[in-house]
Amino acid sequence: MRFLPTGEQSEFARTLHGLLAASQVPAAVRAWGSGDHGPGLALWSRLAGTGLFALAADEAHGDVGGLGPLPVELALGFVELGRAGMPGPVVETAAAAVLLSELARPGEEGEGEGEGEYERHAGLVKRFLPGLVAGEALATLTLPGGGPYALDADAATYCFTVSAAGELRLAPGPGDPLESTDPARRLSRPPADGELLAAGPRVLAAARTALVWARLLTAAQCLGVGEALLASTVAYVKQRTQFAAPIGSFQAVKHRLADTLLALEFARPQVWAAALGLAPWEVAAAKLAAGGAAYGAAMTALQLHGAVGYTEELDLSLWLRKARPLRGAWGSPPACRAAVLQER
Repeated sequence: MRFLPTGEQSEFARTLHGLLAASQVPAAVRAWGSGDHGPGLALWSRLAGTGLFALAADEAHGDVGGLGPLPVELALGFVELGRAGMPGPVVETAAAAVLLSELARPGEEGEGEGEGEYERHAGLVKRFLPGLVAGEALATLTLPGGGPYALDADAATYCFTVSAAGELRLAPGPGDPLESTDPARRLSRPPADGELLAAGPRVLAAARTALVWARLLTAAQCLGVGEALLASTVAYVKQRTQFAAPIGSFQAVKHRLADTLLALEFARPQVWAAALGLAPWEVAAAKLAAGGAAYGAAMTALQLHGAVGYTEELDLSLWLRKARPLRGAWGSPPACRAAVLQER
């Protein structure tokens, strides 16, 4: 099994890295947190132009722009989004594309899907998927097992909800906002009512698949966030001096950084393996490892930056505030451990 990206996949990641590096993402994050979505939406459109969100949509829907499903390429892209600190419901939009694609997949023998039901599901694809793929629309969603809160529903074009009974609805509004550790991650509990789009076992099956993808892409984001935090910390300890020497030359600091690097490097192949297989327990294990590594990188960064690490003016704070919420998003550590233990 190959855990290294191909040349084409690496080139795609480099393209996204260059685009994000030239896009003043920290300014967009701060604007997003204050309620100004303009800079973030402009960046969103440029990302969609690379085909990023089309990778989550089945190529069977090529008439609306689907190029996937390509989980490895998408995971590589989301590492770059995490490294840059991209705001907005990027995971949720991709997961919504997966949900719609799965829902409109032709039923296999014995699944009991009538022709009328299939046509209805296909209609949902034509209604929602083109905008999501092209970057003209943002989506957020809640799924059974994924938590009750929707991310950035105030900025999303569509807010989808799937109930435990298998009802897919389009929420009529963002719902009541909630406090979040990260100002750029605006949470709300969407209303339970709204337009009923579909219902039944196919909805629940599609929701389970979308949940796996959401966990995988969040794990990839965590990996990118951890790498950004580690890079910032390494650069800082080379500059800050004590006793006429850079603090990066102190043994205790080296050990702390080495532990952080090891955690990230052990998480990386787990994320690639999960993307290759998409087994729910492997994805849960990858999310657990990457989320823990990102949170550990945040703790290391905060300690080694000292008092300056607590200031909001420092761009480091944008990534520090993401590490903890991402560790719990789309599968808390206990939920991921339970998923792994249940399989094993």
